[in-house]
Amino acid sequence: FSFLVDPLSCVFLLIITGVGFLIHIYSVGYMQDDDGFARFFAYLNLFVFFMLLLVLGDNYLLMFVGWEGVGLCSYLLIGFWFKNTAYNKAANKAFIMNRIGDLGFVLGIILLFITFGSIAFKEVFDIAKSFSPDSNVIIAITLLFFIGAIGKSAQIPLYTWLPDAMAGPTPVSALIHAATMVTAGIYMIARSNILYTLAPTSMEIVAGTGLLTAIFAASIGLFQNDIKKVLAYSTVSQLGYMFLALGVGAFSAGVFHVATHAFFKALLFLAAGSVIHALHHE
Repeated sequence: FSFLVDPLSCVFLLIITGVGFLIHIYSVGYMQDDDGFARFFAYLNLFVFFMLLLVLGDNYLLMFVGWEGVGLCSYLLIGFWFKNTAYNKAANKAFIMNRIGDLGFVLGIILLFITFGSIAFKEVFDIAKSFSPDSNVIIAITLLFFIGAIGKSAQIPLYTWLPDAMAGPTPVSALIHAATMVTAGIYMIARSNILYTLAPTSMEIVAGTGLLTAIFAASIGLFQNDIKKVLAYSTVSQLGYMFLALGVGAFSAGVFHVATHAFFKALLFLAAGSVIHALHHE
């Protein structure tokens, strides 16, 4: 159990706490008439706790604890109005699709430990430098990690849970599905950039998936009528752009886009929430 604070974690810390703070303020007004007011804030803060754990962990296991924690919180928050069956189904869908990706991530961590004898970032990356580029084991590890990222960051083929996740309250859509949780996959690949640089084949797959998702999701978004679904498909598309950046080796550009996207998409969601309120939840 140790934490790592470096420029990459700092960027994410500022995004999570900065956007999170503004969304908490918004939620106080948005949820004031709701019966589950206290429960909502309990879930929201639990989510922030796990998200901070995810970006601060010094090894893959601690990152995975945060990774699973945000998955749990997204389930609780999407199904927040649990008396509605459709909302419960959306929450289940998000949870189960995330499990598919997480299985890949777990296998990747196990293979990493077998190969390197460690799961701490520093030790793994130091040993990795002695490997030759495109060695099969590195490709396997990076692709398994990428499966985890596909599930969490809603890339093709595991993207359908994100538009359905709009069943939760609007602040949830803004915090989880625009600013923080869906960018966990981007963070994980940016953090493992040394492993990915050693596996050009994996990088091509990451870039290809990102490019395909960016075009495909944007084209679906054009035909949506629900204000939050339009924004959800836009989010999937923007995440595709981030993966494209990571796949071509522009790690800084990818993370920069995470920061800009967190603010503009959270703002769009909160604006959508106030429009929905003004139109009496239409």
